[in-house]
Amino acid sequence: MKVAVIYGGISSEREVSLKSGKAMVENLKKDKYDVLDFKIDNKTDVFNLDKDVDLVILGLHGKFGEDGCIQSILDSMDIKYCGCSPLTSGILMDKNFTKTIARQNDILTADWLTVKSVDEINYDDIDRLGYPVFIKPNSGGSSVATFFVKDKEDVENAVREGLKYDEIVMIEKYIKGVEYTSFVLNGEIYPTIKITSEQEFFNYEAKYSTTNGAKEVVVELPKELDEKVLSTSSKCWNAYNCKGYVRVDYIITDDGDVYLLELNTLPGMTETSLIPKSAAARGLSYSDLLDKLIETSM
Repeated sequence: MKVAVIYGGISSEREVSLKSGKAMVENLKKDKYDVLDFKIDNKTDVFNLDKDVDLVILGLHGKFGEDGCIQSILDSMDIKYCGCSPLTSGILMDKNFTKTIARQNDILTADWLTVKSVDEINYDDIDRLGYPVFIKPNSGGSSVATFFVKDKEDVENAVREGLKYDEIVMIEKYIKGVEYTSFVLNGEIYPTIKITSEQEFFNYEAKYSTTNGAKEVVVELPKELDEKVLSTSSKCWNAYNCKGYVRVDYIITDDGDVYLLELNTLPGMTETSLIPKSAAARGLSYSDLLDKLIETSM
């Protein structure tokens, strides 16, 4: 069976993608698969992919990875791939669409608004959200250009920075709580991970720093809260018509309210990433996790 790992790409998350892709290539069982290491540096590189590939594993993150573009190209080439469809990928890449659909399905998520320019900033609307707020690119990832804004005078600069990465910037109400993540593979929900950091929030440094990073620990939640997380993850999987695997990120308050942050259709897959940690808690090695992902995708 010929399996290609596509990684690299053109997004602001390229460096993370390079690490994810290399980890996948190294951990795929060479006695079981003919592994093709396929790093891309431009969008057109994907057209050079061998047509006899049986399956593609996507190690891409961000634009031209999680936004449905490369999935559409692979569909047109009749090449199977792991993960969500182009439509689901595009919706979940867009935080505004994600939150809108969440609300329509009675999934709790923080209040928000969006702007396309600094001229659209309405400080009265932000006052109604209440400071602090998060300001971030609507379609960004890995907390790139994400700002924790406590005062009115910092809003415009944060929006300007966000607009360097996306045409739309989201301004989102801050929910005080602890971040958790839920890994879903083919509809099956794996152990929950709690994320704590010395940073003010789970920012890029906390996610990828080797010296000042976050603590990510598999936890056993109280029964009622665990059932709420499982139920919400299952509801998300179905509401967005997910396939393959996703990572669902939450903020859980002291009162036990579970707020959806976002769904990642192509989450980080380095050996120390959240998904391999969750799978390991279920007794799956990284290589076995890739086996299951391939099996469910075929």
